[in-house]
Amino acid sequence: MKGNELKPRIGIFGRRNYGKSSLINFLTGQQIAIVSDVPGATTDPVRKTMELGGVGPVIWIDTAGIDDDGVLGKQRVEKTVAELRQVDLALILLSENKLESEERDLINMCKLNKVAYLLLFALSDKYPPTDGFLKLVNDEFGTEPFVFSVFDDSCREGLLNLIRDSLPETAYRHNSLLGDVIHAGDRVVMVTPIDSSAPEGRMILPQVQVLRDILDNDAIALVCKETELKQTLDSMAVSPRLVITDSQVYGFVSEIVPDDVYLTSFSVVLARAKGLFEEYIKGTPTLDSLKEGDRVLLLESCTHNVTCEDIGRVKLPKLISKHVNCELSFDVVAGLSALQRPIRDYSLVIQCGGCVVSPKQLASRLAPAIDAGIPVSNYGLALAFLNGIFDRALRIFKNK
Repeated sequence: MKGNELKPRIGIFGRRNYGKSSLINFLTGQQIAIVSDVPGATTDPVRKTMELGGVGPVIWIDTAGIDDDGVLGKQRVEKTVAELRQVDLALILLSENKLESEERDLINMCKLNKVAYLLLFALSDKYPPTDGFLKLVNDEFGTEPFVFSVFDDSCREGLLNLIRDSLPETAYRHNSLLGDVIHAGDRVVMVTPIDSSAPEGRMILPQVQVLRDILDNDAIALVCKETELKQTLDSMAVSPRLVITDSQVYGFVSEIVPDDVYLTSFSVVLARAKGLFEEYIKGTPTLDSLKEGDRVLLLESCTHNVTCEDIGRVKLPKLISKHVNCELSFDVVAGLSALQRPIRDYSLVIQCGGCVVSPKQLASRLAPAIDAGIPVSNYGLALAFLNGIFDRALRIFKNK
């Protein structure tokens, strides 16, 4: 997963040979998806980034037919369903005047996963929609499908306008990370450790995102390593309003930063911006009640090289086990990979900051745990709790 996954995702879903690949080519004006009369030509999802006026760059996703069969077909359908849960807008293709279980299942999955969707009637040049069919769809779902043919260019602009209007604004209009807690001229110190898990020659994405947001709010950013933090603070004529640190050095940094200066972490800032913050705040104290044999799930949104200082695979499990002083089991799942165990096997789920995923993807990832009543936390909040500064890490957001 990379930062470009933050772009809005628009998926195309429907039966085989309903023109999903033709539609993505039609919308993008490029031949990027294989078009064939042979059923099942699309196997793995195909992605294409394109500028959508009034929105910006979006990712179009062409998927395998929902009615695929056979062993491989079943796997392709599973991938299609997984994609549907992650998209910001689903384009569901109808055609041949059919409204059966395949179509109803797609629509119901959208409703269940809180995914916005549009009903589109494809291949209208070949299978014109009947009045009875349009009425049936309208009666059942409260809307008539948009009727189009990829051979009629006059349809494109109207369809793109409909897609633009249907895409949730939350998918492309992002609020400031710190705009409600810092002001023009404020000093903000960023503490960025350089250890074996730091990427070569650059800062990690959460640090870059926070730095840009500080500048966007006309505040003044100062960046240092934790070993230079005391010197940095001593050299400042005006105390900083806020210190933002990597969660891994919370304990060290909290001893240096005066108590009257706000302190939080990059992971906490991102967790708040991505949504589910109140769920994290409610779930984090569950760390105190973990007992012998409990299983904890650690979710990482990206994939990276694992080192001896890895926060999810090494540091957090050690700190949690030490905190409760008993034997626990830990599973780590990276990216959007499927879980290897039922979600109810876990006593707590801890999610990373989610810097490379959208709020929709993050909400979809954690929905099974929340729906099952399993507490959820966040790397930054968990580390703050384990270091005894949970309330302090939240103070700036409560006193804004």
